[in-house]
Amino acid sequence: MNQSTSKKSVSKRFTPVGIIFAVLGLLLFAYFIWKANPALIWENLKQLGAGFLLVLLISGARPVVRALAWTRCFEGQHKLPFADALRAYLIGDAVGTLVPLGIFVSEPAKAALVRERVPLVASLSALAIENLFYSLSVALFIFSGTVALLLSFQLPKPLQIASISALVAVVLIIALAYFVIRKQWKFLSGLLEFLYGRGIGQKFLETKRERVRSLEDRVYGFYARNRARFIPILLLEACFHLSGVAEVYTVLYFISDSPTLLTAFILESVNRVINVVFKFVPLRMGVDEAGTGMLTKVLKQGTAVGVTLAIVRKARIICWTAVGVALLVRRGLTLRAIARGAEEAAQEASAPQTSSTVSVSELR
Repeated sequence: MNQSTSKKSVSKRFTPVGIIFAVLGLLLFAYFIWKANPALIWENLKQLGAGFLLVLLISGARPVVRALAWTRCFEGQHKLPFADALRAYLIGDAVGTLVPLGIFVSEPAKAALVRERVPLVASLSALAIENLFYSLSVALFIFSGTVALLLSFQLPKPLQIASISALVAVVLIIALAYFVIRKQWKFLSGLLEFLYGRGIGQKFLETKRERVRSLEDRVYGFYARNRARFIPILLLEACFHLSGVAEVYTVLYFISDSPTLLTAFILESVNRVINVVFKFVPLRMGVDEAGTGMLTKVLKQGTAVGVTLAIVRKARIICWTAVGVALLVRRGLTLRAIARGAEEAAQEASAPQTSSTVSVSELR
């Protein structure tokens, strides 16, 4: 089976799964709209009105700070201009939203889109490093929000157990991440070496082991070589979460009788949990309404407020996705070309240096 046939078969396997998740999410979305009272939700949306423009303006900080953080993760002579990083970030996120199971496409797409500015391996390494910083910030944010929820509100027993379990999970994940980075445990290349040594997929792994090891060396060595950047990058990631809190507070200001920064902080931290756990569901359709609606009920805001908040969040995502699509069209690209370029970029990154260049003209 050649590479083209292999890629088509992978796409065919992914597409039905993505469609199934989308349909299930849509059904769950409709159910929670009906359960929360469509009339109340519509009234909330009317109260927000032009305030949605303010929500969009605040949310614009998110791609800006993530793109800035990405540019700070390049090393040596490789420099990525902020404008190119922001365009790639917006297009990559748009593709990730629109393509079934886009989580596997969005990051390689960003690297492929800037390959004329920086080498592919350098951009993928910088993306991996930036995502590690982002993941650390998410873990700390979820931990803080969960602590605030437990200390500030009387929770039902199931939610209390879930919150404590989340705290324990976050602590364990942070501790494990610290141990892995501190010891520079090359678990991915180690796994490939283990499989290769036992004759499993040797033909496939032959060209990939060295590249994976090189990528791990770049990631693990970043902190040792760039200690001064650690806090600035982490602060940029923190701004991403602060923008989310400000966005939630703005929506609550228009539709709730008692908006507080504490409530906005807790709601945004729970939204991070939903994003992490249900990343594979398009637009977190249904699950966002379910989780946010149940939490706002516990926080004495009412289920309709939570469902409205989830709907406004989807509208914001759609607007920024439209911006990404517009940038994509301006470059004369299509979703199919970007998805194919991202897949080929991921393959090229794990192939020998002598491999042919993939579809560069398509990504210009």
